[in-house]
Amino acid sequence: MAELALSELHASVADPLLDTMNFLNEVTGRYPEAVSLAPGRPYEGFFRPDRVPEYLDAYLGHLRASGMSEAGVSAVLFQYGRTKGIIHGIVAECLANDESIKVSPEALVMTVGAQEGMLLTLRALCAGPGDAVLAASPCYVGITGAARLLDVPVVPVSEGPDGLEPGAVTAAAARAARDGLRPRALYVVPDFANPSGASMPVAARQELLAAAADAGLLIIEDNPYGFFTREAEPRPTLKSLDQDHTVVYLGSFAKTCFPGARLGYVIADQPVRHADGRRGLLADELAKIKSMVTVNTPSLSQAVIGGMLLRSDLRLREANARAIAFYRDNLRTVLAALDHHFPAGRRERLGLSWNTPDGGFFTVINVPFTADAAALERSARRYGVLWTPMAAFYPEGGGEHQLRVSSSYLTRERLEEGLDRLAAFLSDEAASALGPAR
Repeated sequence: MAELALSELHASVADPLLDTMNFLNEVTGRYPEAVSLAPGRPYEGFFRPDRVPEYLDAYLGHLRASGMSEAGVSAVLFQYGRTKGIIHGIVAECLANDESIKVSPEALVMTVGAQEGMLLTLRALCAGPGDAVLAASPCYVGITGAARLLDVPVVPVSEGPDGLEPGAVTAAAARAARDGLRPRALYVVPDFANPSGASMPVAARQELLAAAADAGLLIIEDNPYGFFTREAEPRPTLKSLDQDHTVVYLGSFAKTCFPGARLGYVIADQPVRHADGRRGLLADELAKIKSMVTVNTPSLSQAVIGGMLLRSDLRLREANARAIAFYRDNLRTVLAALDHHFPAGRRERLGLSWNTPDGGFFTVINVPFTADAAALERSARRYGVLWTPMAAFYPEGGGEHQLRVSSSYLTRERLEEGLDRLAAFLSDEAASALGPAR
């Protein structure tokens, strides 16, 4: 039997970053009775398998109403589809209604989740060995993982309490240039970022657009959580504020419809000039790459999501009203439980603190002990609760004394049970780390 040396495979396969999700799945499998506060999954109580045929029928009916023949309808559903996607027009209308993002449907590429969109965008923009991407730190591991697969350097930009600060982006771009890199793009989640939960004020969003333009950067805006505010009104996306085609926008239906469809999209309306003088869109170039990666995005997934959008009158935010209320309540439950278990004096004595996100799924807790795999194992075995270590989210290292808690996946009752267990774990671990003097 042939044997391969790991050292002869691409370096990314040995990178611990790529093991992060597998590790969490493994721990979850070993402790099935533990309450998991780790996954950023949507709540399964909203899933209605019996409605999937209804959504499919709605989309097929839409095709027939447009004058398409039965043979055409059959081909759309069963054949290899258009590489850029088949529901781009529907999605464009929905984005105009929900986010005031007004772009031509031809600027959209439907992808196999937002993750494929990250890969396509990085591959297109980063052409040489010195081309780099800037990314918020801490940062979603999907973008850093995609960059490592493509050998694209990642330049971290530290987040402040309110997300990325435009001045820090300018400084990071200048630092990267001094180091011989060519910064090409900036990846950011402006609304309720994964993992930090931070959200940028509107003024900072305007400043970031200007700073990126001055630095010659495109912004890759990822927006999976923007609907799910805790208190405030939704803030405008960077793309809706973008007047100069500075923003490549990544969207997904994983949190707003269902993740199993694996359906996302990229808005890439940047003009591209060809050597012969012709002009096209960046979306067209992404489609060329996609044709060599996944060929096309499954038509069945697109048809079902397209039907969901049609059934929602192309207003997905309104259709998510129940989910918005659920996630809002769960996030408030997390923050209330932390305040209850660790009032100001006690949290100070134990060296604990946490942020207060304006929405989204995630809360970050700062702890006086090392929140690593060993600590997670103790938490699962002794206390029956799981969470996510933060270290993997820092491209340059860091986060060893932080853990992420997700509030999205559980009923309120199960969430409260998990938070009680988490409080016991945090109390004991913090007391042990601080010693008898505290």
